[in-house]
Order: sequence, then structure tokens, then C-alpha cells
Amino acid sequence: MTTTVPALTPTARVLARCLHLLVGVLFVLAGLRAVVTGRPHATAVAAVAAAGLLTYAAGAFLPGVRRSRRAAGWWLAAVGVGWLALTALTVDGLWLAFPLYLLQLHLLPRRAGAVAVAVTAALAVVAFAGHRGGPSAAGTIGPVLGAAVAVAVVRGYQALHRESERRRRLIEELTATRADLARAQHEAGVAAERERLAAEIHDTLAQGLTSIQLLLRAAGRVLPDRPDTAARHVEQARQAAADNLAEARRFVAALSPPALDDTTLAGALERLCATTGARHRLAARFAVTGAPVPLPTAYEVALLRVAQAALANTVRHAGATTVEVTLGYRTERVTLDVTDDGGGFDPARLPDPGPEGGGFGLAGMRARAQALGGELTVTATPGRGATVSARLPRPPAGERR
Repeated sequence: MTTTVPALTPTARVLARCLHLLVGVLFVLAGLRAVVTGRPHATAVAAVAAAGLLTYAAGAFLPGVRRSRRAAGWWLAAVGVGWLALTALTVDGLWLAFPLYLLQLHLLPRRAGAVAVAVTAALAVVAFAGHRGGPSAAGTIGPVLGAAVAVAVVRGYQALHRESERRRRLIEELTATRADLARAQHEAGVAAERERLAAEIHDTLAQGLTSIQLLLRAAGRVLPDRPDTAARHVEQARQAAADNLAEARRFVAALSPPALDDTTLAGALERLCATTGARHRLAARFAVTGAPVPLPTAYEVALLRVAQAALANTVRHAGATTVEVTLGYRTERVTLDVTDDGGGFDPARLPDPGPEGGGFGLAGMRARAQALGGELTVTATPGRGATVSARLPRPPAGERR
């Protein structure tokens, strides 16, 4: 059981001050009426009213009464004794019964408060009957009805207070939850952006630097004997560097690749094959099957990046002489197949992604396809070439660009 008095809210403080004012006014009024009207024992009534007022004021402003139920109980007992003494001397003392009910219900535990109110109401009925020479309906109904009203008011206020506290705690929990959610969303956004940049860097800058490295290596091999060929390789390396610089600027700004500017996906893939073939002495052929339809930008970017990564892997690892890129428009899906006649590999023995072993290419291509609800498959046999196939569900007409 709690031993502290419930803390007052701002509204409760205003009500408490009004109650203090009411009790003070009633004590003063009882004493003044006795003196002004010349009632019997007027001096005693005034003295008891003054003593009761001082007792009440002392407890109302002492911090100990507000901190401890025990101290509040003793103070209520002292106020009750003063009220009984005043009520015994004058019927005007009965006015203080109602504020006394409120104090008992607020400061005492639930059951003790109810018992105290019942006892106070019974004493008020007896006191009124003693002053009037016998019991009466008004003398009985008044204190009892006042006690019932006090109980209803205090219990209603306590219920509202509990509901307010529950809502306050709920709001605090929601605020904390929203802060946690915002932090989680921020972390997820950071992770997603990091993944996007990693994929873009791999599919553009890393592959472009690989191409530049191969071109410069080729230029170095032929430089002493064939300067014209070396110069052509250097020029191609310079153009590759310029292209990748444009790519870097675009993906930092989250824009579509420059290869898709003012052209279709088919046109971008055909240009990619021509550039790859010219730079690396590789017969890169492009074909389209089915009736072309407009695709969302996300589809075009994903398929272009898959083709770039697959061709880069072919140039770097396959040792192929021919590669075929096929873009297919089917009834239910859009496909992209990149097939080479190189040395092939064992799909089960691919290197793990890492700064030393690479291995980002296929993982990045697969992630791009899965992000759009598609899939990516790899068919390869050592010594017999490889095929990378991306399958994306065909978008509804309303989502096409």
C-alpha cells in the first residue's frame, strides 16, 4: 500500500486552493455569526473557530502532510476534533462537513476514506438532531446527500486522473517508439543508400577502371612497335574515364545513367556492345526479340546495369571472343541474356564478395533483379562458356514510361 499522498496536478492545485479558501471562509463565518448575533457561548465559538482555522492552515501548508499519509491522517484527526468541538457549540459548524468529506477522500486510502466519510456524516446527523431537539428529514438527508456527492465527485476526479496518467504514459511511450522508429528508418535508409552506392560503384566505376586498366596494359604492350595502336588504346582509355566520370556524377545525384539519355534501352544496350567490342577486341552482338514496349526507368536502369556487369565479367575473366546480348519482350516478362564463348566457370565455386576476391558482380546483379520482383540465373560450365539471364515481370501498362 502506498504511504504517500498522490501528487497534485496543476488542475488539482487550483481545486486545493479553492478548498482551502472555502474552509477558511466557513471557519471565519461560523465565528463571526456567533459574535455578531450574540449567540450563547459566542466567545467559545469564536475561539474554537480560530483554533480550527489555525490547525487547518498549519496542515495545509506543511510539506510533511503532502508527503505522508500518516502525517495527513494525524492532521485530519486534529481538524476533525476541531470540527466536532465547533459543531457541538453551534449548528453553523455543520457547514464544514462537506469540505471535510473531500479532504478525507483525497488524503486517506480508499477504504479508510470511505469509512471516515460515513462516520463524519453520522456525526453530522447526530449533531444536527441535537441542536434542533430531535432528528428530522432535512437534518438526515443533508449530511448523507453531501457525503454521497463528495464521494461521487472525488471518485470521478480520481478516475479522470488515472485516465489522464494512463494517456500521458501512452503518449510518452508513443513518443519514444516514434523516436526509435525514426532512428531505425534512418539506419535503414543509410544502409539502403550504402547498398545502392556499392552497386553503382561496382557496375560503373569499378568496371570502368578495369576497362581502363586493360586498355592501358594493351597500349603498354604495343607502344614500342606500334605507337598508332597504342595511341588508339590510350584514347579509348581516356574516353572510358570520361564516361565513368559522367556515371559517377549521375549516380551520386540518383539520376538515370547517361547511356539512357535520349535513347531507348535497346539503343543503350546496342551502344554498350559496340563500345565493348571496340575497346577489347571482342565480337559483341546485340539482338532484340519480341515487340518492344516502354519500360519503367527502374527496369531500364536495372537491365542496363546487369548487362554492363555481365560484359565486364566477360572481358575480365572469360577470355571470350564472342558475346551475345539479347533483350527479349515476352507476354509476361522482360528478359536479358548475356552469353559468351569463353572459358566458363563453376557457379558453385564463386569467390565471396570482398576487396580481394571480388565476387560483387553476380550478387549485385541478383539483388537488382530481385528488387524488381524478378530473378537472375547463371548457367556455366568450365570450358564451355557462360550465360547470365535476368527475368523481370512485365509491368502493367499504367506503370510504363
